[in-house]
Amino acid sequence: MLLHLPTTKKAALLLTFCLTLSACAAPTEPAETPNAPAEATLTPTALPIRFNDSENILFLSMEENGYAHLFVQNLQDLPLTRITDGQSSDTAPALSPDRKQLAFASNRNGFWDLYIMDLKSGETTQVTNTPEYDSAPTWSPDGQWLTFETYANENLEVAIVSITDPAQPLIFVTKNSAGDHSPVWSPDGRHIAFVSSRSGDNDVWLANLDLAGDGRFQNLSNTPNASESHPVWNADGSQLLWASSSQTIGSSGLYVWSASAPTRAAHWASDGDWGVWDESAQKIVAITNAPNQQYLTAYDNQGNLLYPLTALPGKVRGLAWGAAQLPNPLADAFSKAAVQTLAPLWAPAITPAGEVPDQRWYVVPLQNVQAPYPQMHELADESFSALRTRLSQATGWDALASLENAFVPFTTPLEPGMQEDWLYTGRAFKINSLMTNAGWMVALREDLGAQTYWRLYIRCTVQDGSLGEPLHDAPWNFNARYELNPQTYEQGGEYSAIPAGYWVDVTALAAAYNWERLPALSNWRSFYAGARFTEFALTNHLDWYSAMRELYPADALITPTQVLPPSLTPTKTFTPTPSPTATRTPRSTYTPSSTYTPAPPTGTPTLTPTPPTIVP
Repeated sequence: MLLHLPTTKKAALLLTFCLTLSACAAPTEPAETPNAPAEATLTPTALPIRFNDSENILFLSMEENGYAHLFVQNLQDLPLTRITDGQSSDTAPALSPDRKQLAFASNRNGFWDLYIMDLKSGETTQVTNTPEYDSAPTWSPDGQWLTFETYANENLEVAIVSITDPAQPLIFVTKNSAGDHSPVWSPDGRHIAFVSSRSGDNDVWLANLDLAGDGRFQNLSNTPNASESHPVWNADGSQLLWASSSQTIGSSGLYVWSASAPTRAAHWASDGDWGVWDESAQKIVAITNAPNQQYLTAYDNQGNLLYPLTALPGKVRGLAWGAAQLPNPLADAFSKAAVQTLAPLWAPAITPAGEVPDQRWYVVPLQNVQAPYPQMHELADESFSALRTRLSQATGWDALASLENAFVPFTTPLEPGMQEDWLYTGRAFKINSLMTNAGWMVALREDLGAQTYWRLYIRCTVQDGSLGEPLHDAPWNFNARYELNPQTYEQGGEYSAIPAGYWVDVTALAAAYNWERLPALSNWRSFYAGARFTEFALTNHLDWYSAMRELYPADALITPTQVLPPSLTPTKTFTPTPSPTATRTPRSTYTPSSTYTPAPPTGTPTLTPTPPTIVP
């Protein structure tokens, strides 16, 4: 992607992205967030809407080629323009109160620290310099301090650092065994909103800086079955916007909490998974997630669409919006970054093969990979090898050296329901799921619509902060289904505690090499293999049947001959036999005897007359 920077805003052309959707769905309400207006719907439109805003500049951090860079855009007349580049990541932009500086996090010096960029000159100044992870900065109203998230005591905490005197020790707002992150400083300067898992899942909490101890904290969202993220204040501090995602029905959109009614539940504002206000708090720019794509759009306060859904080229890692003061033309550092050409991460190398009928493709062996069939499609093996090398560098170990599966011959049956799995095409692989039991891999559940997807993280071998990032969300524990709890069994597991340490987002890194995650089967809760949380496919926009036709003739797909495995426990076939007819058993009869045998005489014989025996 090459994005050119115009010399003047008036001469700039609006960047046309890959995909524009003509309609938006009605909002989806989280199960535990009351007072969401059921009647609030979006009006479909078939034509792009003119976004009448020429002053607010949108700052985004987006991933490209596996690194996150900063971009600027005006939705009316300034195309999406890159302002940082290189083989490092810049995330979490935050605009200063005077609109002249941009705070952000970067690992450009080997560790994650905070930086401040001057928007006029493009020069950057490093604020923190520690091996610990520092990110997500926001400004105090007077511009003298930054509150941010930092990794301390094996979890994330909220801290404050002085900009005028960086040598001053950090001031910790939180010290809790739960994860506390994503802080935003209120315009009154006396409150900091942040996300915390101290209540069991991610909720939005408010810290009163005028109080001490645990009494300073208040749970604002308080949704037991939903997870909140990305809070942001409006300009006068009267409202707080955040994203809410239910743990049972999927993404639920953006919600607004009012400071004038602090005990009242937040109300639904618009669709989206990450949102920011303009300075008048009348418009919302939102990021919406799809299974393997993110979109940019905008709404008004009533949820009406102002800007059509537009596909973004990478995963968003930060969002800020305000009336920034950008020079015209932009600084040289910005202009140089804007015209950088991204080198391709991989290219297919065709190895000549023998006679292949009908000009079909073939599979080639994977070098030094353990799998039942260590082979892959000739057009996919280079991408896998490049991803394997990159993941080894990012984590410090070769996690793709042992696979649960790669290519599966069509005559080898998989589990029920996987007759059309992408492993048959040679364009997919499954990471060894046993690493989850060893604590080296976790999966985060993401419900998108009616389907369940997973975001996979692998633990880094080096835990000094030079590799990876801490986790912000709770992973899914599949093994909980075996703990004899009917509820966890029926839901296929449960959310577990956020593990400590530094991790690498395998799903995002695989996407840079064009590998897509696959949705879980509908029966994944009762069928472990149906979760498919470790499987990735290089579809290249092909459907399964077209991908199979690259390897097999059409006749094989119409009438496949499956080789059934022999039974491991053969049993005799029962053959019924007729039962003999029952017969009556004759009774025994008594026949009296007519013969008399006298006893031998003893002593003097005495004659005793015996009556005759009469036979009837």
